[in-house]
Amino acid sequence: MNTVQGPKSHEVWMGELVGWTRRASATPFGCFLVDRETDSVVAEGLNQSQMNPIWHAEIVAIRRYAKSERPLWDRVTLYSTAEPCPMCMSAILWAGIAETVYGTSIQTLMRRGYRQIEIGAQQVVASSWADHATVAGAVLEAECDNLFPVRNAELLTSR
Repeated sequence: MNTVQGPKSHEVWMGELVGWTRRASATPFGCFLVDRETDSVVAEGLNQSQMNPIWHAEIVAIRRYAKSERPLWDRVTLYSTAEPCPMCMSAILWAGIAETVYGTSIQTLMRRGYRQIEIGAQQVVASSWADHATVAGAVLEAECDNLFPVRNAELLTSR
């Protein structure tokens, strides 16, 4: 029997992103841009901030997609292993990406010793003109959290 499959769910895409990030890099910050109409990855990114401090995974993916022949920003969903920082969330909105999905929260990153600006992605959206944009967090949260080891064991005992 031949069955027609519909578009992949957020959980399926996040699972693919977690696997790709784990295989592709030592950094746990990974990003996919997925075209909702073709249900395919149109760009990916890994954190490259060691080369340039603003090259977070989301920025790398956005830059790659911007170089494509004809980027269709309104058809793209951004998947990130971690909640986009305020810089990245702003870039996502400026690009015209209306749907963002992430796994690990900024709060979890902070508890694990990752430097973060404590402004959530939803707060950036709420403070912008792009009130139509959606942010879905905690998608495969445990799997994403497992990508981010504790960087400073003292943090766990001091909080």
